Amino acid sequence: MNSYDPSEYIRGIQQILISDKKKIGFLFGAGSSLAWKNIKSLTVPAIGKMTSEILVEVVKVEPKFEIALDEIKEELGEANFNIETILSNLEQKFSFIGKGILNSLDKNDFARLITEIKKGVREKVSVHHINLCDITSKKEFRQIVTKDIVSELVQTDFANWIGQAERKFPIEIFTTNYDFLFELGLEHKEIPYYDGFCGSLRAFFNPESVEDFRFLPKQTKLWKIHGSLGWHFDKDTEKILRVSPDDDDILIYPSTLKYKDSKKQPYESLLDRLSNFLKQDDAILITCGYSWGDEHINSRIISALKTNTTSHVIGLIFDKFEQINEQSKVSKIGLDNPKISIYASRNAVIGCNFGEWTLKSEPSKEDSVNIDLYFDEDAAIDPKEEKKTETKGEEVWTGKGEFILPDFSRLVRFLNSMVSDNEIKKLGENVKK
Repeated sequence: MNSYDPSEYIRGIQQILISDKKKIGFLFGAGSSLAWKNIKSLTVPAIGKMTSEILVEVVKVEPKFEIALDEIKEELGEANFNIETILSNLEQKFSFIGKGILNSLDKNDFARLITEIKKGVREKVSVHHINLCDITSKKEFRQIVTKDIVSELVQTDFANWIGQAERKFPIEIFTTNYDFLFELGLEHKEIPYYDGFCGSLRAFFNPESVEDFRFLPKQTKLWKIHGSLGWHFDKDTEKILRVSPDDDDILIYPSTLKYKDSKKQPYESLLDRLSNFLKQDDAILITCGYSWGDEHINSRIISALKTNTTSHVIGLIFDKFEQINEQSKVSKIGLDNPKISIYASRNAVIGCNFGEWTLKSEPSKEDSVNIDLYFDEDAAIDPKEEKKTETKGEEVWTGKGEFILPDFSRLVRFLNSMVSDNEIKKLGENVKK
């Protein structure tokens, strides 16, 4: 098996992050909303857990919903049965059912089921709220989380890095998450950002601005490619508006809703932005918390990389509990695409070759401090249990270990360590030399 020294590839990542020539983007999936740094951190359940918890509550509302959902699960297949695919299936059936019966439901039943599921999604991802009780009236009310809670978000630490790292090109954040965790972090650190909506009273989605790289060229971009809390289809104007996240509507990919002033759904415009970002020269997209399970996103990435550009994708894969191998789906993506590198916990696919993370030489105590930011070395092996030629004392050093940056919280800590240690400036000076 090939071996890759993580310290060498980390130096490459560091130089990428400080190079003014590089356009840096991040694609964050559900794993980033699971990350936490302490008990105050807000988190959102993974889509599998969210799906099961919501459906348990939904079937309590109406027994025949359980029959319909069982049938839909059989149609979609267990592996593809989640909140997003369920809602897409239900909305499509609602649009053409007419006066008929399907999955034991009529049109009104489909409307109720869609409403109940969306209500469950809003409750699960609305972690930006806390429930309080008025002492006088004894009535409960909701309030945006306080700044002491927001300050403990991993997303806030990520925003801190964005604010500290001076760059010629703004950071572009693409995320499949519906929650407001990145918004909370950016706003807490007073980082100006643009998310595709223009206006104040009835802010509307502006696809032309999403497609134009010259629009607000210095601002951080936040693209929510699966939709968001607070996205509302307004029947009167046939536009996508951003409204109060407490309203009854929520748009979730892949919605069948369209609006008059654009030939594209908002999701298509946002996916176009992802494609066009990668079609630029010197663009680097780093994925974290994203399992590469969304084919519509994967196809856009792979297609964009086939253009004659110097762009590249680094996929950080959290597989600590079920390690990828050479036959894994995500490994095959890297094996088939030289512009995609896969960095998992124990293994990596680099240059279309599968290999294992292994340090080439045993680090000194001073080096270990820096290495610990991205690599957790395995304990030495007792030579009585395994014969090795290279030994130190009575134990055998293997160089093997776990690459920890696929954990979003560890990635953010690593990014901020460069700022706090002034590593960006040092590396920049070295690059200029």
